[in-house]
Amino acid sequence: MEVIVRDNNVEYALRVLKKKMQREGVYRIMKSKSAYEKPSVRKSREKAESLRRRRKLSRKGYI
Repeated sequence: MEVIVRDNNVEYALRVLKKKMQREGVYRIMKSKSAYEKPSVRKSREKAESLRRRRKLSRKGYI
């Protein structure tokens, strides 16, 4: 991931970087990797994420 700093405006570059990381889901991945997740909890979370993705696609008319 790359962010260009213009006119030594580091605060703006940090904001852009945080927004990019949020969009890519880096924060969610870091949070999930920070602690152990039981297999049953992982399975239910993945199932819920899959259902969420399918609903989103059906709303957009792809399915």
